[in-house]
Amino acid sequence: MDQHHVDTQRRKILTGALGLGGVGTAVGLGVLAPSQALASWREESIMATSLEEGLNAVLGASEYEESDEIHIDAPEVAENGETVPITIDTSLPDVESITVYVPENNAPVSAVFELGGKTKPKVSQRIQMADTSDVVAVAKSNGKLYGTSRRVRVTIGGCGG
Repeated sequence: MDQHHVDTQRRKILTGALGLGGVGTAVGLGVLAPSQALASWREESIMATSLEEGLNAVLGASEYEESDEIHIDAPEVAENGETVPITIDTSLPDVESITVYVPENNAPVSAVFELGGKTKPKVSQRIQMADTSDVVAVAKSNGKLYGTSRRVRVTIGGCGG
């Protein structure tokens, strides 16, 4: 390999590493913030104490239409609420977001997934559950809200319980 080519590649790698290090330091010091993530982050949605408050904070409405086009795959019994695997998928068209709520938790908003136009509306996550509760999934499709729920029995609480 040509020495000039090696030097050029090394220079690109070092420049990229230094640039990333500088950006990382700026983010860590709070000088630079990921504006898109922070713009959509709402404290009131995390601090909501009821399902209705959480729905209003995240989606701007608390009413949704029950839909059999949304499916929640979750265990019937979770032996430990610290980590409960769930998967939500839907056949609804043009899904903008999928929001997960656990009404029995102190903060019922468990996850908010904002989806792009070409994204397949299927999400998976491990959630914490304080106690036996419904897991509620609400999808925003074509500006309307659709939801479904599934009961999960928890034998050992996972939110400090």
